Amino acid sequence: MASVTKVLVVDESAVVRQVLSKLINRHPLLSVVGTAADPYIAREKIKQFCPDVLTLDIEMPRMDGHQFLRNLMRLHPMPVVMISSLAEKGSKAARLAMDLGAVDVICKPHSDDVAGLESLEDVVCRKLLAAARVDPERLRRVAAGKREQQPRYRKTSQLLAIGASTGGTQALEVVISKLPAETPGTVVVQHIPGSFSGPFANRLNDRSAMKVKEATNNEPILQGHVYIAPGSQHLSVTRDGVFFRCRLSSDAPVNRHRPSVDVLFGTVAACAPNNAMAVILTGMGSDGAAGLLQIKHSGSPTVAQDKPSSVVWGMPGSAVALGAADKVLPLSAIAGCICDYFAVKIAA
Repeated sequence: MASVTKVLVVDESAVVRQVLSKLINRHPLLSVVGTAADPYIAREKIKQFCPDVLTLDIEMPRMDGHQFLRNLMRLHPMPVVMISSLAEKGSKAARLAMDLGAVDVICKPHSDDVAGLESLEDVVCRKLLAAARVDPERLRRVAAGKREQQPRYRKTSQLLAIGASTGGTQALEVVISKLPAETPGTVVVQHIPGSFSGPFANRLNDRSAMKVKEATNNEPILQGHVYIAPGSQHLSVTRDGVFFRCRLSSDAPVNRHRPSVDVLFGTVAACAPNNAMAVILTGMGSDGAAGLLQIKHSGSPTVAQDKPSSVVWGMPGSAVALGAADKVLPLSAIAGCICDYFAVKIAA
């Protein structure tokens, strides 16, 4: 008699865990030995039950599925089938899962679509049985080879946000030229006329290890990329599953500015609590001070440029007066602070 394959189901949704467990257990060669609502619980269940194969969602609390998969393949390689509403065939999320070592991916309907989940019974069981036959060491070697070929992606939920005005074009060059290609996706508002933002982004791109460009509407925010707000439009951040996108708008000026640093910082605080870092550089006025405070209250670290190194200590000074800055640093120290926080090596 063929041995039964032990399955651990990992998904934030209790409904999905229940439905997947039911349909998997109906197969005579599969048995769900445990379920977990997040990767930390999954880690303990793996130790407890020694499953042969794992189902894994992408959107989960405390740690996303991609990061957990990355850790798993490095420390305890085992067959994984990614089952997520984000894992459409050919999508970035699906490609990343395969690069990180997943044997296969299945796109699931939303958690409240029980009938849709149950319709996946045949494909889920078939792919779990196939995955269980894959040698875990081969998965580890494949994942390690992928990591050597491409930058080491950090958590997709991390962002770096920077705001500046008077004197900011020079200050941004000092900071961004020192950030390595492994830096998380970076969004920037610099008060600048519309005709100058594109050439400014191109100039920064020539002086940086990161790819610097003028932001376009709805484009994904990628690691190692810097997105400069066009000089006549607000730049904000929207959440797209575990990823982020740029959003441009011609809404009314805020603090007499479009783009406004407060607009950008406010959306970063809302979309990436505990998973961002924000910096306010030299500039006239107070734009960005309130937004920096929002980011601080969301649980992310904040930095303001100090008075001696600022051309105008209006924006960073206002932020300091509000108590919005965790650190007040000279311009020359800010890139190092960013690299320390994101655990990347400062560019030469």
